[in-house]
Amino acid sequence: MAAAKKGRRSSSGSQGYPERALAVILIALVAMTGGIFLSGDTTPRLGIDLAGGTSITLTAKPNQGSAVNKANMNTAVSIIGNRVNGLGVSEAEVQTEGSKNIIVNIPKGTDAKQAEDQVGTTAQLYFRQVLAVASGVPAPATPAPSGSATPSPSSSAGSTATPKASGSPSASAGSQGRAVTGALTSGVNKAPTPLPTSPPATDPGTTDPGTATGSGDLSVPADLQAKFTALDCSDAKQRQAVTEGAKPTQKVVACGEEGGQWSKYVLGASLIDGKRISGANAAFDTQQGNGWVVNLTFDSKGASQFTSVTGDLSKQTDPNNRFAIDLDGEVKSAPSVAQALPGGSAQISGSFKQNDAEDLANVLKYGSLPLAFEPSDITTVSAALGGEQLRGGLIAGAVGLALVVLYMFAYYRGLSFVAILSLLTSAALTYTIMCLLGRAIGFALNLPAVAGAIVAIGITADSFIVFFERIRDELREGRSLQPAVARGWPRARRTILVSDFVSFLAAAVLYVVTVGKVRGFAFTLGLTTLLDVAVVFLFTKPLMTILARRAFFADGHRWSGLDPKSLGVKAPLRRVRRTHSSETKEA
Repeated sequence: MAAAKKGRRSSSGSQGYPERALAVILIALVAMTGGIFLSGDTTPRLGIDLAGGTSITLTAKPNQGSAVNKANMNTAVSIIGNRVNGLGVSEAEVQTEGSKNIIVNIPKGTDAKQAEDQVGTTAQLYFRQVLAVASGVPAPATPAPSGSATPSPSSSAGSTATPKASGSPSASAGSQGRAVTGALTSGVNKAPTPLPTSPPATDPGTTDPGTATGSGDLSVPADLQAKFTALDCSDAKQRQAVTEGAKPTQKVVACGEEGGQWSKYVLGASLIDGKRISGANAAFDTQQGNGWVVNLTFDSKGASQFTSVTGDLSKQTDPNNRFAIDLDGEVKSAPSVAQALPGGSAQISGSFKQNDAEDLANVLKYGSLPLAFEPSDITTVSAALGGEQLRGGLIAGAVGLALVVLYMFAYYRGLSFVAILSLLTSAALTYTIMCLLGRAIGFALNLPAVAGAIVAIGITADSFIVFFERIRDELREGRSLQPAVARGWPRARRTILVSDFVSFLAAAVLYVVTVGKVRGFAFTLGLTTLLDVAVVFLFTKPLMTILARRAFFADGHRWSGLDPKSLGVKAPLRRVRRTHSSETKEA
């Protein structure tokens, strides 16, 4: 009797205090609901595929010796963010994903092509001396072996760059019929110039980009001569490949577009690094008739280098008195220098449209990226298509929830009330947390995330089914409802925890190894799995404990889902003590 009494206490005590558990989860829900109203984020942030816009995934690769590491990635995120904001875009998101990917999400209303050009441009800018040039050649051409380069008066200026300094001479008509400063001439559309050969012992590499010397080694190594001869600047792949991996301290072969025609150049080592640029802006040049130009401002060191470089170049003959403005391996312009230019500013002019000039100034203003990036995924979704996908996701979620509710009601009758309340609690927690995470960590609900939430409905319902079936198993053994809930919970708890752990582990692995929108699915699946554990422990089990005290469930009403007849409950085993008289008779 004492043992039985102890067992009954244990069974009763295992019920705990269900009201406290319910209070905890309800207080948490109220607090988070208040949080979303106070913050103003009453709806989750929507991803590009639901709200409309452009999503660009950039994959980093080493550039000129810079390794792909956390510091360089963070620097790139900051620069790309500044560039995107420089376009006048609001609410754009730039964030790292994994160890070598950057995700740029730009909301609707932004030119996708313009955004792609801005975020993907490395913007490595160098001022290099021109060693040789072959202009106006749409196909491979071999430079003439003799003859000097002279201006062609009948040629149009095409795309020119005019470095200028404060206090520079007034504009006058140049030989090409275009207004340029008295210290500079455009020097474009020249005849092919001879390639100065170098002796075998000459080192191909060369001038420190931090030094301003324009009269250094002017020879062209044999390998560059071969590249220059074979290069077809009209082929985009050749233009990209010829400068790939080139360092600022090396001589290079590059291309530049002038007036619709491509020119190819042999360029010396960098004389001034683009990092010395402290500011850039686009402006319309009415004084010299250059149209839209990009004005550059150097810092103190860059201004000193610019004066020294222009002084040295002015002593050279054409084409060695020209310096090329090399941006990401492409020559934007290559003006010639007639005299030293004091001051700390320069100007890039050419056949720019307003948007082209503004984009170039925006890129140069915020500096060059420490790494090279190539777009691995670009997705553009219209606002109308995003709205349709959102409605489709909501409809799919509603249909899934309705099917689960119908199944629960058909099979569990009154117990479905517990399941529905638990599902609603889980949905409310998921919604409020998603709203709060939008501001906290930039979480955006995309279409795969909606799919993860729909899958979570089944995972959550599965936990209820496990618990209900354990209770029914205990009832079939002849126990009453309250002891059945108490004894069934420990067994159900282990199963639920193992099941949710497997689901969470799968979501975590998927989140780590995937890139792009699939991570939204993994994140939502992991989040809802954790919430399933919280809801089952703090809501479903305490609510079931309270309802077990109600006669509707405790007495096994036929609509309760716990009807003894439908469950096939066994009659409880009872011990019958033999009387003293029967024992005597048997003896």
